[in-house]
Amino acid sequence: MSTHKHIDRICCVVLVLVLILTAVFVNGEAFGIQTVSTVMGYELKLFDTSVVHTIDIEMDDWDSFIENCTDEEYVNCTVIIDNEAYKNVAIRAKGNTSLSQVQTYGNNRYSFKVEFDHYDSTKNYYGLDKFCLNNIIQDNTYMKDYLTYQMMGYFGVDAPLCSYAYITVNGEDWGLYLAVESIEEAFLKRNYGTDYGELYKPDSSDMGGGRGIGGGFNEGGGMPRENEGQFGGEKMPGFGTGSGQQNAPDGMGGEADGAAGKGMGKDMDGAAGKDMGKDMNGAMGSDDVTLVYTDDDYDSYSNIFENAKTDISDSDKDRLIASLKKLNENEDIEEVVNIEEVIRYFVVHNFVVNFDSYTGSMIHNYYLYEEDGQLSMIPWDYNLAFGGFQSNTDAAGLVNYPIASPVSGGTVDSRPMLAWIFASEEYTELYHQYFSEFIAEYFESGYFEGMMDSVREMIAPYVEKDPSKFCTYEEFEAGIATLKEFCILRAESIRGQLDGSIPSTSDGQSADGASLVDAGDMEISAMGSMGITEKMEGTAPEAAGESLQRPDGEAGESFEQGKMPDMNGGTNDFAANNTQSWILVSISAAILLLGLIVAFVFKRR
Repeated sequence: MSTHKHIDRICCVVLVLVLILTAVFVNGEAFGIQTVSTVMGYELKLFDTSVVHTIDIEMDDWDSFIENCTDEEYVNCTVIIDNEAYKNVAIRAKGNTSLSQVQTYGNNRYSFKVEFDHYDSTKNYYGLDKFCLNNIIQDNTYMKDYLTYQMMGYFGVDAPLCSYAYITVNGEDWGLYLAVESIEEAFLKRNYGTDYGELYKPDSSDMGGGRGIGGGFNEGGGMPRENEGQFGGEKMPGFGTGSGQQNAPDGMGGEADGAAGKGMGKDMDGAAGKDMGKDMNGAMGSDDVTLVYTDDDYDSYSNIFENAKTDISDSDKDRLIASLKKLNENEDIEEVVNIEEVIRYFVVHNFVVNFDSYTGSMIHNYYLYEEDGQLSMIPWDYNLAFGGFQSNTDAAGLVNYPIASPVSGGTVDSRPMLAWIFASEEYTELYHQYFSEFIAEYFESGYFEGMMDSVREMIAPYVEKDPSKFCTYEEFEAGIATLKEFCILRAESIRGQLDGSIPSTSDGQSADGASLVDAGDMEISAMGSMGITEKMEGTAPEAAGESLQRPDGEAGESFEQGKMPDMNGGTNDFAANNTQSWILVSISAAILLLGLIVAFVFKRR
């Protein structure tokens, strides 16, 4: 037996230290130890991009549900994903203009939102709380959203996961949809850990339509219904003329005109005040959705705060306003902007030429993430990318769209989250560097062409048998071929803009268009557009009756997708985040047990 006179105290100290260590392991985040990201489990389940998944929706009265879809009310159903059934799940139609457009098409092919936790907060799909089923409207390629999200993920942007899913209703074919991870709690945990920051979806009240506008975890965005059909011309506001476009210096290396120094974003063409965005070359958003700092009044940012997707306090509002102020004054950019994340976002965003967005006249379809005062952008809704917005037909103008003046319906200065890049030679060079890396890795390497061919091979049989598609199969083939050609030519033009052989500003291209990449007889409309077409293959099938049948066979057909990069960053172990917590508890318990054994042995000696 030990004769050390302080053995009792030593044992007590050891036990206390072990207990402290256990508390730190289990409650690390409470002590400031942050988890960068969390493996949820659903990443390689529903969002495995190597297969077309099967989703069967079972509902007693599908006809009634479809008839009332425009009400966007949740209805109870059973959802069977790759032969795994989930009962008591909520589903509703989603969208803004797409809701009325589906009716105009004379079609029942709505987009849907599926919520596992709507009726039971404990229910989830391998950690996923909600996801969307996009109907792929106005996209003959079936790939605009998919391709953009894959590009974003490939290039390190926090983007929603997505995959193709063939939908059946009560066992009867309904159509090929795109399953997209909702930008909600599961997304936040996957990308930022359980101690995530604040999420907003800035959108003007006059941009409205749909349930997406408002607080809480609800998707939104979209063109106001009262303005449908307004944009039918062949030219976008300011497109190709240089008017209203931000000009970068020669060589793309210096400060952009008017963007340098403090006050950036305050004196934008004299448009101050809350309605600035509405008066600048056709832009239709309020100041706050452009992320312009006006003052410290909460009401000046109602289109941000009223569309918060996380619970926010006054201190959260103060912190965001302070960050917007510094952003607009071009001060402490490293503190208020996630530099690398945002530049990478704009590299891909500007490549795909999407004017139904922050850089377009509508100024919406993006999420704003804030954590500890630092801001970043999360991509959303790209079905009108690659020139689809406003039914533009200028193929050469879109292929060569200038990367140094990428705003339509305004100036670069009028978009503070973009303007800081061109206000600094250092950040402009970083933007060019990342663009060069993206073009080299994704396109010049041959990866893009191989990926496109593989995805086309994978989805083509499902498109062909899709009973409710918005285009014919021949239009799908023409659309996907056009998308492939567009991207190849776009990459060629951007390489020229980076090396100086092609002007990188709208003014430069207007003055000298001889070096622009020739788009030949490319028809942008072949990829789909905002216009309504009479060429639908058919309409959505009627309800599949009362019989509730489960789909037969495996979870989709497996196709080789080349060297698709791993976008998911982990295994598909079920509820992996809970598993990690139990591992930490087990380790702590083992250490505690070891301490007790040591104490017992010393006590006996």
